[in-house]
Amino acid sequence: MSRRASTLLSPEKRRALQKKRAVEDIAERHGEAGEIGESLSGDDLDISTPDEAPEEAPEEAPEQAMAETAPEPASESAPDPEPEPEPEPEPEPEAQSSVTSELPAAGESTGSRFRLPVLFFAVASVAVLGGLFFALAPGIVEKGQNKVTPHQPYEISAAAAALHKKLVVGDLHADSLLWARDLTTRGERGHSDLPRLAEGNVALQVFGVVTAVPGDLNYEANSLDSDSITGLAIAQLWPVSTWGSLLARALYQGEKLQDIAARSGGALRVIRSRGDAEALLTARAEGQAVIGGILSFEGAQVLEGDIANVQKLYDAGYRVMGLQHFFDNELGGSLHGLSKAGLTPFGREAVTTMARLGVIIDLAHASEAVVGDVLRMRVKRLIVSHTGVKGACDTARNIPDALMKQVAASGGLIGIGFWDAAVCDISPQGVVKSIRYAIDLVGVDHVALGSDFDGATTTAFDVSELAVLTHEMLKAGFTEIEIRLVMGGNLAGFFLQNLPG
Repeated sequence: MSRRASTLLSPEKRRALQKKRAVEDIAERHGEAGEIGESLSGDDLDISTPDEAPEEAPEEAPEQAMAETAPEPASESAPDPEPEPEPEPEPEPEAQSSVTSELPAAGESTGSRFRLPVLFFAVASVAVLGGLFFALAPGIVEKGQNKVTPHQPYEISAAAAALHKKLVVGDLHADSLLWARDLTTRGERGHSDLPRLAEGNVALQVFGVVTAVPGDLNYEANSLDSDSITGLAIAQLWPVSTWGSLLARALYQGEKLQDIAARSGGALRVIRSRGDAEALLTARAEGQAVIGGILSFEGAQVLEGDIANVQKLYDAGYRVMGLQHFFDNELGGSLHGLSKAGLTPFGREAVTTMARLGVIIDLAHASEAVVGDVLRMRVKRLIVSHTGVKGACDTARNIPDALMKQVAASGGLIGIGFWDAAVCDISPQGVVKSIRYAIDLVGVDHVALGSDFDGATTTAFDVSELAVLTHEMLKAGFTEIEIRLVMGGNLAGFFLQNLPG
């Protein structure tokens, strides 16, 4: 039967024939039966059978239409015409079937088609989880380390607020560069960033750089058998070079400060020389809201035993260099190390090299023996950047009062910290009490702020709230001159005098 003749069939037979041809059409295009031949039938195709056909508006039956147009038969007794043999279905333009588009490609098994999406999903899941870890873990860690005790807004008297606005405020130590935070924006964790420094009216901030911390950290006796900073460096996606090199960690964090300054829109300047400090203070006196940042490292283990690295770090912008941190190193013993020893020959060479370059030497964390050895070398430009005073707070973190007096007598500066091991009482009143003791011990010209903000410490206020110290000093009977010197005047004068020209 020809396709034209098929229009003489009843609608039911015509639909059945279409269904059959569709199946044959697909089978012809895909070869022998196999899996597809066994799985495909007319029931799998979207062709309605008489029982399934949707109701449509009635139309004229083909037989009636033919009866109106076909010629009259010659006679009723004329033989019926023999039906034409059914031809092979005419080929139709090939189109990609929605079924065939899901078939395996040549050389690809159905198993591989199943495994590939599963593998992709697994890899994607690992990538997402890894991304979440690297995005969230550093912030979670810092939130647990750098805390501010919950408190209502501090009451600041009008007199204290007015005085604080006129001060040159400075801080000898904050570890803000260690953490995965953009310091150009106001953070919701930690203690300090550029907006909060501005709110606290800070003019000069010494940014300490941490390169290694013992895993079982304590104030009595540590070794560097394990290091917490390695994991932090990896989690925060620091360059691979920093994962195994303390020098690289110091250089990287120094670059971070340079980058922050470049992105700050003029809010931060890196201070390298006396001229830089003078220009900064002049700009502030003219009303510019600008902050000076000075680079310092905690512990000369960053030298990695090579004296040439003193010059390398100086060239990278470091103007303050700490001899020890929480463990003994090539230069000598730490206050919290195992040996409590004094300077080694390499330590003496390093101190001499630093002094020749005009570097300010930080004795925070140095053993009592190291402090004594440095003092006997008659080295100038000494600070104890973040500490307490043992007579006010008798902890293993603080060196004896007698050594503090010797540091001050050499022209040095002592920064009073804000955390418990430094001052015992971290309330604003407690910090002011330690400041008062230090002034009485060594003289007002040798006392400064050394907060240790963002140094894995808990404090009662962040840098934006420094006016509370001005308020409490006034309440405690400090003179305006004492407040000006302690809050930053001594620090500014020290750097103007001791930074290289």
